[in-house]
This record gives sequence, C-alpha cells and structure tokens, in this order.
Amino acid sequence: MIFNARSAWSIYRRELWRFLRTAFQSVLAPVLTTSLYILVFGSAIGDRMPDMGSVDYGAFIIPGLLMLTLLGETTSNSSFGIYMPRFTGTIYELLSAPVGVGETLVGFVGAAATKSLILAAIIMATARIFVPYEIAHPFFAFVFILLVAASFSLFGFILGIWADSFEKLGIIPMLILTPLTFLGGTFYSIADLPAPWSTIALANPIVYLVSGLRWTFYGSADVSIWLSLSLTLAFLAICTAIIAYIFKTGWRLRD
Repeated sequence: MIFNARSAWSIYRRELWRFLRTAFQSVLAPVLTTSLYILVFGSAIGDRMPDMGSVDYGAFIIPGLLMLTLLGETTSNSSFGIYMPRFTGTIYELLSAPVGVGETLVGFVGAAATKSLILAAIIMATARIFVPYEIAHPFFAFVFILLVAASFSLFGFILGIWADSFEKLGIIPMLILTPLTFLGGTFYSIADLPAPWSTIALANPIVYLVSGLRWTFYGSADVSIWLSLSLTLAFLAICTAIIAYIFKTGWRLRD
C-alpha cells in the first residue's frame, strides 16, 4: 500500500492543533512544575549541596527534571490522542478510511513527539533563567531526546489502545513512570547510593534514560551512553512490533 502523506499530515495537524488549543494544560502546567523544581532544588537548596563531580548541583538535576517531564507528557499526550477517538466512537471513521498503519502512526505518534520536543525546548530555555548550564554534546542530546520522545509516544499509543477507562489511562504515567523517574537518579547519582541499593537501582530502566541524557549534557554519567542508547532503541523496536501486531489483528481497536 502506498504511503498517503496527505492522510498522515491531516492526522498530524489535527493532533497538533488539539495541543495548541489546550496550551495552558499541555505547556504552561508542566513548565511551571519543572520551574518550581529547579527553583527549589536548584537555586535554593542547590547552593548548599556539594558539586556532583565537576557539575553544580543545580545544573546536575536539569537532565533528570527534563526526562521526568518528557516521559510523563509524551506518554499522556500520545495515549489521550488515540483513546479519545475510541471513547467517542470516531475511531470507526479512521478504520473505514483509506488510511494505513504508517499514516496513522506518523500522524498520532509524530504529533505527540513534536509536542514533546517543543516542551523540552521550552523547559531548557526556562531552566537557563534559574541555573546556568552548558550542553557538552548538543547533537547527541537532540538525538537522544528525539528517540525517547518517539519511544514513549509509541508506548503511549499502546497504552491508549489498552485502556478502557480514564482511570487506566493515568495509572502508568502517574503510578509507575513518575515514581521510577524519581528513583532513577533525577536528583542524585546512583553511584552515591550505599550498597546494595546502587546495584538494585540498575534494575530501574529509567536510570538508563536519565543517565544517557545527563551524559549528553555533561559528558559523564552513571552508565555508558552506548548502553543507554541501545536500551532506548530496543524499547523503540519492541513498541513498534507491538503496534504492528495491534493493527494486524485489530486488537481493541473496535472495542
């Protein structure tokens, strides 16, 4: 089947316009929350904290806070984008239209990833107001953020298809992703944890995401950047395979 760029663009534009219509909730709220974290932990408490290696504590927590917002917002935006057509019944219009899997994914997932990139740029610009920081590897930072945004947009898409209520839609972002991110080295280095917690922390998959992004900022991290990158790509591949199965079998799309 030939890829229909116009269909993909229509879905993408509609989803992006929905994001702009709810800019207060989608942009201002997470930016304000992240700014408060930076202001309290970075500016107020950070002056009393020792440097993390050669990095000021206020700057050290920025990649972790960025990942905290990125994971939650990306997953929520993508899951809500596909859940609402199922909830209202408009999913049948999409399923009956000459729109393939590729166009659907590019539209929904592409829009969710774009929202995340916009949000990440705003947060990094806002963080510079409170804490001076530099990005050691800007190209790798952009690529890593893009991969994380794409991976968790796909993950959110799966979550939106799996959920059959608004309660289930918020369970994973609020009760799983957020705690794992807080425990994944957002405010500290796992190398500073006492044994055996420093080893147990490596079982948390978010550690590798936070560590990978921190490496792109400061050139040092708790785990290898290549391990972080490999695991991110593996998660992206797994989510893609699951979505391919969903569209092949029609699982829950018509529920």
